[in-house]
Amino acid sequence: MIDELTQGLLARQATISPKYLYDPLGSRLFEAICELPEYYPTRTEAAIFDAHGADIAEAVGHGATLIDLGAGNCAKAARLFPLLKPAQYVPIDISADFLRGAVDSLQRRFPDIAMTALGMDFSSSLVLPDAVRRERRLFFYPGSSIGNFDPETALSFLRRLREANGDLLIGVDLIKDKAVLDAAYDDALGVTAAFNLNLLNHLNALLGADFQLREWRHRGFFHAERSRVEMHLEARRDIVVRWRGGERRFAEGERIHTENSYKYSADGFCDLLRQAGFEPAQRWTDERNPFLVCHARRD
Repeated sequence: MIDELTQGLLARQATISPKYLYDPLGSRLFEAICELPEYYPTRTEAAIFDAHGADIAEAVGHGATLIDLGAGNCAKAARLFPLLKPAQYVPIDISADFLRGAVDSLQRRFPDIAMTALGMDFSSSLVLPDAVRRERRLFFYPGSSIGNFDPETALSFLRRLREANGDLLIGVDLIKDKAVLDAAYDDALGVTAAFNLNLLNHLNALLGADFQLREWRHRGFFHAERSRVEMHLEARRDIVVRWRGGERRFAEGERIHTENSYKYSADGFCDLLRQAGFEPAQRWTDERNPFLVCHARRD
C-alpha cells in the first residue's frame, strides 16, 4: 500500500486510487453526497429498483449468495432483501471498521439471513474464503462504481467476476448533459469537495505526510472526449509535501488525480459485458435521467 501511494504521488501526473477516498470519515461523507439534490445516481438507481423490483426479482430468483461489492453502509442491498430473499449476504468493502458496524446493525434486522462481512480491496483480486457459499452466487455492484475503472480495467475486473462463478446485477451511469454531470461532482454545498479533500487526511495517516487541506482545492468536471467525470485536488500555491521516505514539490495549479467516473451508452456497456463472458439477460433504465440496471448471466 505504501509503495502504491508513493508511486502515485511521484508519478509525472500524480494519481491516487479512489479506493483511498473511503476511510471511515470518507465513507460517511459519501453517504451525505448521496443525499444531495445534485447527485442523481443514488436516487435514480433506487427509483429503478422500486419501479421494476418484481421483474428484477423474477430474473434473479430467490436464495442466492448475494455478494455486495463496495457495500458501504449496506443500505442498497438491504432494500432488496424482501425481494431477493438471499440465503447468504456477503458485503465487501475496503473500509472494514465502517462495514462491521453496518453489518452488526443489519444482522439484527434480518436474523434469518446468514451474513459474512469481508474487509478487503476487491479491485485488484477477488479471492473469497470458504465461508462464502459457491451456490448461486450473485455479484451486486450498484451505484455505477464500475465507472471508477477505465474500460480496459473494467473488462479485466468483469472477467474476474465471471471466473468467480457468479452472475451479476450491476448499476451503470449513462452519458448525459455535461451541466448535470458537473453539478453532481461539484455540488453547491461543497460536500463533494470535503469528500475529496479528506483523502489528504487519509494520506497523512497512512504515510505520515504533511498535507495541509487549506492549500488545496477540489476540481470535478466531465471530460466529454474521454466520456468520464474527473476529480482532482489542485494546489493553491507552490507547495512541498513530505512523507516518510519521500517528498514532492507541487507547483501552483498542479493537480493530484483522485477519481474517474466513466459514463457509458447502454449498448456500449452491454458489449463490454459480452466481452467479459457475460450474457446481458435483462436491463432496466430511467429514460428521464439516463441510468442502467443490468442483470447478466455467465455465458
